[in-house]
Amino acid sequence: MVRAWYMDDSTEDQRLEHQKNPPEFIDLNTLYEISGVEYFKVNEKNVAQDELINKLKAERGYTYEDELVCSKECLPNYEEKYVQISQLKIFFQEHLHTDEEIRLVLEGSGYFDVRDKNDKWIRVEVVPGDLLIVPGGIYHRFTLDINNFIKAKRYFVGEPVWTPYNRPAEEMDSRKVYLEKLNNNRFTVKV
Repeated sequence: MVRAWYMDDSTEDQRLEHQKNPPEFIDLNTLYEISGVEYFKVNEKNVAQDELINKLKAERGYTYEDELVCSKECLPNYEEKYVQISQLKIFFQEHLHTDEEIRLVLEGSGYFDVRDKNDKWIRVEVVPGDLLIVPGGIYHRFTLDINNFIKAKRYFVGEPVWTPYNRPAEEMDSRKVYLEKLNNNRFTVKV
């Protein structure tokens, strides 16, 4: 089961859990209501036959997909970069996208950090079978955990567009639309 919690303010290694003391865990309904982030559990062993992923792809128009692997082996001079670039900030820079970001973890693990409606960081741990849909316009970031490995599927509507817009990006239309939805409580759990 996916775990989500409010983060502490530590600047230690980004790959650590960074839970507050005592921890402040968040359930999935609350995560959705205060950020718009959606979570689904998918059969990562047989994605092509998984009914839920096929339903989501049809409903949301995901027509393109690829796979991404992030590990020591995939990044040249990985250990040096952790020292020289202060823990791979290139992957950890706070940003937003104009479209929703859809990631299905196939192997490994990591953390998506998202901002809630009060601009506080929430860390969402992802492991195999976890599918996150991060809405367009939300500030977020990603990092590996201490295992330093993740393999994930990415889904797109049409041709892939993956352009990060680093904070601040308040004037972007996608940010304004996101904030309007958030402030008007349009991210509510349907019973």
